[in-house]
Amino acid sequence: MKTPSEFEHYLSFINCSVKPAPEVLPFKKHPASRLAITISRQSGSGGAEIAKLLASELEQVAPGDGCPWTVFDRNLVERVLEEHHLPQSLARFMPEDRISEISGIMDELFGLHPSSWDLVRQTSDTILHLAHWGNVILIGRGAVVVTAKLENVFHVRLIGSAHKRVERLMSAQHLNQEAAQQHIVKEDQGRERYLKTYFDKSIDDPSLYDLVINTDRMTMGAAAKVVAQAALITLKPA
Repeated sequence: MKTPSEFEHYLSFINCSVKPAPEVLPFKKHPASRLAITISRQSGSGGAEIAKLLASELEQVAPGDGCPWTVFDRNLVERVLEEHHLPQSLARFMPEDRISEISGIMDELFGLHPSSWDLVRQTSDTILHLAHWGNVILIGRGAVVVTAKLENVFHVRLIGSAHKRVERLMSAQHLNQEAAQQHIVKEDQGRERYLKTYFDKSIDDPSLYDLVINTDRMTMGAAAKVVAQAALITLKPA
């Protein structure tokens, strides 16, 4: 659930993004004026924390002409449901680590309408819309593939050793070692399966990313600063 400040920030972004924008075509290269960033992450590598710090860093070094830098992670589900006029009851089917290998036929058999394939397509449409607007940090859900042909998007992969990620998860979620290990395995497998099933890509393919960071070797704040500077250097015109 969003806090009041988070809700106000999200509402500010929505109000900004409904302003008229130049027409763009999906999956075509587009030199948009606003930067967007995708983050793919191993479970426990600090993705959510780094994204939050990154948004704050970019507000300082690359303010978005009135449109605040906004992170889309779990709240991306809400945005998809709003944009495609879908019932809130579908939210429980949409986390990337919950999508199974059940086919569209099985989805229909068990009464899921639209099918998981339709939900992924609609999620991808929303990711494209957000990336076209820019000033967004998109976490997971195949955003790295969906936005691959957009010239205004910078792609990041966060990784870490198993033991460091387990330690981080134990501290953040107050889990014992066994529970943290099981959580990491389940999430990582779900994310790998999501990208392979729906986009036929390997999540560990380094060619998908502009930057890969091992979060064992730096603080979350340092990682956020590295991403911000690398994205600005790579994508901003001289």
